[in-house]
Amino acid sequence: MLPLRLSVVVLFLLVSLLLPPFCLCIRSFRGDGLGLDGLSRFSEAPDYRNGKECPLMKNKESYVSSCDASFIHIAMTLDSEYLRGSMAAVHSVLRHASCPEHVFFHFVSAEFDPASPRVLTQLVRSTFPSLNFKVYIFREDTVINLISSSIRQALENPLNYARNYLGDILDSCVDRVIYLDSDVVVVDDIVKLWETNLTSTRVIGAPEYCHANFTKYFTDPFWSDPVLSRVFSTRNPCYFNTGVMVMDLVKWREGNYRKRIENWMEVQRKKRIYELGSLPPFLLVFAGHVEPIHHRWNQHGLGGDNVRGSCRPLHPGPVSLLHWSGKGKPWVRLDIKKPCEVDRLWEPYDLFIHGKDRQRLGSGSGSSTTTTLAGYSGYFL
Repeated sequence: MLPLRLSVVVLFLLVSLLLPPFCLCIRSFRGDGLGLDGLSRFSEAPDYRNGKECPLMKNKESYVSSCDASFIHIAMTLDSEYLRGSMAAVHSVLRHASCPEHVFFHFVSAEFDPASPRVLTQLVRSTFPSLNFKVYIFREDTVINLISSSIRQALENPLNYARNYLGDILDSCVDRVIYLDSDVVVVDDIVKLWETNLTSTRVIGAPEYCHANFTKYFTDPFWSDPVLSRVFSTRNPCYFNTGVMVMDLVKWREGNYRKRIENWMEVQRKKRIYELGSLPPFLLVFAGHVEPIHHRWNQHGLGGDNVRGSCRPLHPGPVSLLHWSGKGKPWVRLDIKKPCEVDRLWEPYDLFIHGKDRQRLGSGSGSSTTTTLAGYSGYFL
């Protein structure tokens, strides 16, 4: 006979492996003892509220379900390394949204992040007390064996591949979502992006860049292989950046696009057909079948290239979203006093409390409170 405690542990592990995806729903946690002291602190964001022109909220005073059909759904990853960027991104969306209370954020957090999903949830709630959100736990072993080396180590982070699994991770009632990287700020009303019409069989929408040299995203062995390169023979493929996408999750699930992407990742492990992380599999599956969105919704490349992270200017034309893709991140360059000109456009959305301000705020007396937080979802294959 196993000791009672050991028996309980064994039973829990068996249930975790055998059951389908589950949600632990609403949990209440005390505000103390969650390990927040080791993380960056953020000031509380303004309480952005709906205007008179917005539809009435359902169940405003009770638990808000992600299944509410009036919500604009936004999915982002949430981790300790890019936390400052994520907070600024959320702040920018709320600040410019005409109906901020109708925005629902779905945060995907790595299972083994130095800051647990529980801690990150508490931090989001303390920064945005009225935010509609949910935190999902991403099992890194879901994808770790499919990831190959990239030109930059940061691109090998399993969480970069979480977007491939949104159709499985998010609640089944969520049939459409905007995916945003953590290094963006939105400077326009997000509803304009949400209302993108995905025509016909289009599964995703994104700004396309057909002037870019598409061949550089794949290796010579790929283009010289008549079987592999034939994937583009009936398409007119254009480069698009996966950091900003509108996704039809109904079509995604029905077409099993997660598996289509995984199939190309398996080919990559055997034949080395690309060098650039999580982007090329998306190009292989979707390039040439993307609903084009105006370029104003992804002014990308502001982080420079993937090696030096040098400064780059804005592209000509109107801007609705700024994206610091590339090696350079605005919060890093601002902190070391070497900002690029475009980094000043990110700065107004930064809620980070620097060391001296943190000490001043921490000198006051604090109280322990009980806060109702969004639940966790575990994703198991």
